[in-house]
Amino acid sequence: MAETAPDADAAEPVEPSGSLPEGSVLSLEEYLDMQAAIGNETRYRILRTLTYNGDLSANALKESLALEANSLHYHLDHLVDVGLVQNRKRKEADAAGLYSYYRASALGEGILEDGVEELMRREHDFQERYS
Repeated sequence: MAETAPDADAAEPVEPSGSLPEGSVLSLEEYLDMQAAIGNETRYRILRTLTYNGDLSANALKESLALEANSLHYHLDHLVDVGLVQNRKRKEADAAGLYSYYRASALGEGILEDGVEELMRREHDFQERYS
């Protein structure tokens, strides 16, 4: 005999416990800040560009994404603040004379590849399955 679904109004809903993985080094607020940061189209484009190109200077990012310098730095600072991007300094200038460059952090790569892009892949699969 098939089980019937419980009446949605019969019991008080309970908030699930354990919303963070065991041994998590970040707080729930920090994870949510990362999600909010990647939800902005400009920051998503910056993170995606860094993930696929590796280390880039601010000037290279500005040219690649056709952004104004002040807008780029505003968004880069936000991505650095939440831990999705790292600003690295070299002890010696590279061939172009640059000491500073940006790179996606491991968390930045993870949230992009296993988060946003996985959601995009799954949405495509759902559309094919249910269309």
